[in-house]
Amino acid sequence: MTVNSEKLYDLLLNHFGHQDWWPVDHTYHATHHSDPRFEVIVGAILTQNTAWSNVKKALENLKRHNALTIESIARMDINTLKTMIQPSGFFNQKAHRLKTITAFIQQNFEANLSAFFSRDTRVVRKELLALNGIGPETADSILLYVGNQPVFVIDAYTKRISRRIPLPVPRDTYDELQRFFERTLQKKYPAEHLVPVYKELHALIVELAKNYCRTTPLCDQCPLTRLCQKTL
Repeated sequence: MTVNSEKLYDLLLNHFGHQDWWPVDHTYHATHHSDPRFEVIVGAILTQNTAWSNVKKALENLKRHNALTIESIARMDINTLKTMIQPSGFFNQKAHRLKTITAFIQQNFEANLSAFFSRDTRVVRKELLALNGIGPETADSILLYVGNQPVFVIDAYTKRISRRIPLPVPRDTYDELQRFFERTLQKKYPAEHLVPVYKELHALIVELAKNYCRTTPLCDQCPLTRLCQKTL
């Protein structure tokens, strides 16, 4: 059976159910009158090369110090920031990346995320990629989960699964895989449904990789066993 992104979405949604990503502490932001979207930006940077459990510890440190806003991180002493996000690993690099993106948004958009994301997706993506330490996966995570832009995120899990099934793409590069997912899903869903579908499928792929399609896969239990050439 040929596997396209529509089929993958249906199988994973039926198995795992809705994931409702990105995880954000809305209670905290309602209490402190802060923008929950910024938590996603911070999380997208902190999750680089680390497990989400470590990111949660760093986010909790920032929340305990009431520092989860653009303005707070932009003015914070760099060493203080490093200490707060230390649980996420690579904290020296990530602290500088957080300082860079907050300074950019504050200086150019007065810390207004709505103004930042109100422009053409390609322009915003180009600006994000120009910032030190922001690669395609981080930029597209921010565009999708913060800006609600129809951009599908490709991560290491997606590449692993694409090789094992395999998906009908010439090469498992970031751009090739992104085009594959966006092209096939755009044929099935109307434009106004693409953002929630992209969010859900990305989260479902992560869930599949964490639970079954691991580095050493648990193929017998995987919901894609009948489709995957890894098990043939």
